[in-house]
Amino acid sequence: MRRTWITYLLIAILPACHEEPQVTVSLQYPLVYPDYTDVTIPSNIAPLNFILRTPADQVTVTITGKNRTIRVAGNQKIRIPLRKWKKMMKSAAQQTLFVSVVTKTKGKQIHYLPFKWYVKPDPVDPYLSYRLIEPGYEVWNKIQLIERDLRTFDERVIADNNLNSGSCMNCHVYGGQDPSLSMFHIRGKNGGTILNRNGKIDKINIRNQNMISNAVYGGFHPLGRYGVFSTNVIIPEFHTDATRRLEVYDSASDLVVLDFDSNKIITQPCLSDSNTYETFPAFSACGRWIYFCAAGYVPLPDSIQSLKYNICRIAFDAETGMIGTAADTIWNAKEMDGSASFPKPSPDGKYLLFTTAHYGTFPIWHREANLQLIDLKTKKTDQLKVVNDTCSDSYHSWSSNSRWFVFASKRDDGIYGKPYFSYIDSTGRAHKPFVLPQADPEFYDNTLKSFNIPELSTGKTPYDARDVKKIYKETEAKKVF
Repeated sequence: MRRTWITYLLIAILPACHEEPQVTVSLQYPLVYPDYTDVTIPSNIAPLNFILRTPADQVTVTITGKNRTIRVAGNQKIRIPLRKWKKMMKSAAQQTLFVSVVTKTKGKQIHYLPFKWYVKPDPVDPYLSYRLIEPGYEVWNKIQLIERDLRTFDERVIADNNLNSGSCMNCHVYGGQDPSLSMFHIRGKNGGTILNRNGKIDKINIRNQNMISNAVYGGFHPLGRYGVFSTNVIIPEFHTDATRRLEVYDSASDLVVLDFDSNKIITQPCLSDSNTYETFPAFSACGRWIYFCAAGYVPLPDSIQSLKYNICRIAFDAETGMIGTAADTIWNAKEMDGSASFPKPSPDGKYLLFTTAHYGTFPIWHREANLQLIDLKTKKTDQLKVVNDTCSDSYHSWSSNSRWFVFASKRDDGIYGKPYFSYIDSTGRAHKPFVLPQADPEFYDNTLKSFNIPELSTGKTPYDARDVKKIYKETEAKKVF
């Protein structure tokens, strides 16, 4: 009887002792990192995990769609369960997801303004490769080429310079986002271009006696038979201006085409003019044109700020392997008061995406570097203000459906490059980009690597670091002629 009386007393007293939390409805978005507020995302992307930058004892996040709701509670790190996320995204295409954040701290509860995720049915190519490298310029210790599954957080190493005598590795590109057609360069004693063609890898030395250097920047013809390359004599110089770190420029550069079937170099005198710097070549989606950047000779390094690159194109005949005899200017550097680099045609042939800077040819060291988009039908240029930021936005790659592109951006701290994705809708309008999601939302706070040269592909690359090690050490590079 006494126990029952005590129980009733406790029931009566406890509500009186319990204080309702002080509730505040904020008209501001929560301070989250990465900035995933009001971004457009593909339906096949991994969960957008984030961290709340505002101190809180408890955080509750609710993601609401038309058919499903996900609720995640915990501390400031928000990790969305992959299985629940995938179920939601299956039915979320062309929907808007609402993300609400509620925090509790010392009896105070704050309901932040919900932000939105606009889910598009157009998928992004499911695999992304990138070079992980220290962002400095003095030394580098370890370089890896990584392949990430964008639908999950799985990744694997497809090349590791510590397995290849510490040699530098660069410029990993695909042909038409096809995983069975790709290449990258390994420098050094046993180096060469690692060519992955039809699932078979070879090592090629892309240089003959008439070329000023080995191949540097390159791309594939849509048919896969040809590759187009620049040959560059590259000079790094330090700035005396403390606000700028490094300048990289070409003292000479030409363009060549390689016929992979015959291992034959194809040249054209107008693309090897000593009075012109030619670089960053890429075939058009139809294969009938080669786009590239070109600048007239100026004394270097004294006149580096006068070095400004146009975007040009020249005809190419895949049946004969012949290059045209004259180039047209697509984007005029003088008229636009800038310098262009990395022209990349969209797979549907509608657009040309490129990087601009005030001058020069190496935009990753230029804080003002931004992306621009040319409509190849109307010739109008979009400044992509919704995409660009105040720090370097440069190297980019298209998804095979031409609805997404990925680019390297240093917007977070001006030092470390990270892969950001942007959506291009049917009208050609770009949408606010989002950074590559990570399993741990604090990943970018702790990593000391830059994500360099991000490239999208439709499937897994048919080799890994062990295959590259074997061909690097045991295979002699094929020579071109």
